[in-house]
Amino acid sequence: MRGNVIVGQSGGPTAVINASVAGVYAAAKRAGVNKVYGMVYGIQGFLEDKVLDLDEYLADEAGMELLKRTPSAFLGSCRYKLPDVWSNEEQFEKVFEVMEKYDISCMFYIGGNDSMDTVKMLSDYAKQKGKNQCFIGIPKTIDNDLPITDHCPGYGSAAKYIATSLKEIIRDNAVYGDYRTAILLVEIMGRHAGWLTAAAALAKDDSCEGVDAIYLPERDFNLDEFLRKVKELAERKKSIVIAVSEGVRLGNGRFVCELDGAGSEKTDVFGHKQLSGCGAFLAGLIQEKTGYKARAVEFSTLQRAASHIASLTDIEEAFRAGEAAVEAALEEKTGMMVTLLRGEGDSYRCLTGLYDIHAIANQERKVPTEWITEDGCGVTKEYEVYARPLIQGELFPIYENGIPKHLVRKV
Repeated sequence: MRGNVIVGQSGGPTAVINASVAGVYAAAKRAGVNKVYGMVYGIQGFLEDKVLDLDEYLADEAGMELLKRTPSAFLGSCRYKLPDVWSNEEQFEKVFEVMEKYDISCMFYIGGNDSMDTVKMLSDYAKQKGKNQCFIGIPKTIDNDLPITDHCPGYGSAAKYIATSLKEIIRDNAVYGDYRTAILLVEIMGRHAGWLTAAAALAKDDSCEGVDAIYLPERDFNLDEFLRKVKELAERKKSIVIAVSEGVRLGNGRFVCELDGAGSEKTDVFGHKQLSGCGAFLAGLIQEKTGYKARAVEFSTLQRAASHIASLTDIEEAFRAGEAAVEAALEEKTGMMVTLLRGEGDSYRCLTGLYDIHAIANQERKVPTEWITEDGCGVTKEYEVYARPLIQGELFPIYENGIPKHLVRKV
């Protein structure tokens, strides 16, 4: 691999996305690469020549260790979709112009479904135009919805946060015992895939009875059946905690609650509906139809920002994904994404692979229907066997003045 390399981050951050940056940097330096650059604000910032030299932050072990413990996207992120190449070829040429300015031979892009589309378009354009630069995708998403890969870096830590927080919420919700019925709806991220909400099942163990119901977007949501379930639970217990995905929708395809709660279809730059307030809507419905008091909490961005409780397994796999991307570039691969592969046998092992980006970009993997219970209110043991290894281990923060210390970009 000639020249320098650059790494960028895109889409929603995770608690371990920076570990992949660290993995790229470490592997590239071992391979003798002179400069490892970082895109500031992803491909959008790169088009404006916003580039930094990672030597300034990661040249010593202290910086690397701090980066692994830093939440959000250290380099800055974006939700920017490149245009159709034939409608705006100038932007594609600008990418290669900036790459040539810094003698960059390979771009590593860390992200989810839409980010992999950027890798696909740039690698295809390079091939069509006879350019030598290569493009490798590194998976990232708490939604765990990228196809081909067994799981995505970022998911394990989000699942660990969800399971831990639900254990604490379950204890809190039961504080009044038999003296008051307490119904709590916990809204968890997941527009079309219910991987995050499924992690609510991991709260159950020897010291916790677990949640009372789990609703995923992979199954149609029936309001009448939901209310019947709530009434049935309330007849036999006082403390009720229900996990619900933000993306649950009715049989007609309509989301239970959209952004304004009144059926609007506001969308983001990628055309995805923006959802929020599902838990609050259902809590209000319970009060209106049953008379029971109910309230809702929304984990929101806490699910992806909680680096203080990140999974060590997740951090190590994110780092390894960054290393594997560099190894692919050394073999002159392009238009590929690093995948995580589960080793055979009873004990959990994670290996890395590579897969054609065209089979991954803009695709979505959902929770298998066979992992959802027949009544649609929970997940099976198969899901727990799949997910529990991903939340194992801890990498404790480096504390300063009583709170975790983070690595912060200067510009």
